[in-house]
Amino acid sequence: MNEQDIDLDIEPQHEVAQGEKLQKVLAQAGFGSRRAMEEWIAGGRVSVNGEPATLGMRVVPGDLVKTERRTIRVGERDHTARVLLYHKPEGEIVSRDDPEKRASVFDKLPKLRGQKWIAVGRLDFNTSGLLIFTTSGELANRLMHPRFEVEREYAVRVQGRMTDEQITKVLKEGVELEDGPVTFERLEDQGGEGFNHWYKVMLKEGRNRIVRRTFDALGLPVSRLIRVRFGLINLPPRLKRGMTAELGEGEIAQVLEWVGIDANEPEPSVPFAPSEQKASEPRRRAVRPAGKGPRPDGSRNVSRSGNGNRSGGGRKR
Repeated sequence: MNEQDIDLDIEPQHEVAQGEKLQKVLAQAGFGSRRAMEEWIAGGRVSVNGEPATLGMRVVPGDLVKTERRTIRVGERDHTARVLLYHKPEGEIVSRDDPEKRASVFDKLPKLRGQKWIAVGRLDFNTSGLLIFTTSGELANRLMHPRFEVEREYAVRVQGRMTDEQITKVLKEGVELEDGPVTFERLEDQGGEGFNHWYKVMLKEGRNRIVRRTFDALGLPVSRLIRVRFGLINLPPRLKRGMTAELGEGEIAQVLEWVGIDANEPEPSVPFAPSEQKASEPRRRAVRPAGKGPRPDGSRNVSRSGNGNRSGGGRKR
């Protein structure tokens, strides 16, 4: 996984009174990466309060920022944030631009006007499972920034079986990789037959291909990798590969509250069932509760049932 498209650096507190850098505000609003926003500004594609923007410019609440596609008022949160779950199959990339012209997850998403889908983290070409997309740059930042230590959980099939020493190493001592050590917060033996063995692992970081590289370092090549949970959101059991499911307003409010964003909406009184679900149909929870590790608050899981594909953007495979 690679989370470099969105610059997640936090400005020092003493800079707040001076305003925030324009490229950061645009990136957090979901226009694109900070680097891309710098190119927009340099290319004359951005104005602030009717005047052409310049590199290094800072903006304060109330400033009107206009691009070719959209206008925002600094400091005003978009209360119409959307959140989409996608069950990524293997063989798709999490990028809009690929020289090899491979299939992209963005090809499957509903089209937007005046906004763009931001991927919350990434999954590599051969990894499947839960991908979260949102139109809120602020929400994406909260979910991905390392300071929040949001849990990621994976089902992993490896060639071989871990020894007691390897389990101790990955849980206690840490496995040394070229970009630093990694430690799993939790590891569960899920069994297996023959040469392949399944494990469920949980960690709180999203370095590129970190799960695969960790098992490779242990001499256990990964033959299949599925992300089953990101934070409080589980991969819904009925969301088939290649399908999408959009969260409703109440669900989004709970996610925003969980990451510490005030949505000004009451928490729903029932667990999240799809809005399209028939009254006679039993409510289904996620595969398992979210982990017991630290959270921004103690709120419940969010899950969606794959039969309620409101976006219509997915396809069965």
